[in-house]
Amino acid sequence: MGEGRPVVLIHGYFSTALVNWVRYGHAAKIAARGFRVIMPDLRAHGDSAKPHDAVAYPPDVLADDGFALLEHLGLTDYDLGGYSLGGRTTMRMLVRGAKPRRAIAAGMGLEGILNTAGRGTHFRHILTHLGTFQRGSAEWMAEAFLKTVGGDPVALLHILDTFVDTPREMLAAIDTPTLVLTGAEDDDNGSGEALAAILPQGRFQEIPGNHMAAVAKPELGTAIADFLAA
Repeated sequence: MGEGRPVVLIHGYFSTALVNWVRYGHAAKIAARGFRVIMPDLRAHGDSAKPHDAVAYPPDVLADDGFALLEHLGLTDYDLGGYSLGGRTTMRMLVRGAKPRRAIAAGMGLEGILNTAGRGTHFRHILTHLGTFQRGSAEWMAEAFLKTVGGDPVALLHILDTFVDTPREMLAAIDTPTLVLTGAEDDDNGSGEALAAILPQGRFQEIPGNHMAAVAKPELGTAIADFLAA
């Protein structure tokens, strides 16, 4: 979407590029500031392939896919970011050598990068106990969202096996200016402030909402657009 400097934005777990970036106007807001917004659907999500064979899900494959996309599009001067799992994937790409001009880790905290098993266990429980949760619970809400986007539980379970923890010292070596952006009530992945603090050029910004609500707030797109355009 749009024309100008390329920025790759990666959506969150269970979600899609359309839901995360297009539906609530974030991509249009960023594009209006002079950016070409590139929004892939992650493996096992959205319009991308959803294989059920475990061989299709090696460790850190989402970062592998990110690098493959950059190479496919011939991008060498670009910006990079994501929400939740997309934010973690962005950080994985950075520690593995990606060199965007600027980066965004939204809906992500330090604990969610240091210890991926925490949230992974939560989602594994949801995906293996579908239809059993109390209405209104966090698990029920996640399952309802999964149904809304037509998620494939088998493929999404395999994605959990690709998660790789990132040590503090690797994060501390990232020299890319990075915006860490989380909802005021979002501690699903730990502290965004702590993540920003460990990054040499990290900065933290808070927007309204919890983990699921913040992605729909106009402040998300505004904050990303302002950071990229500065």
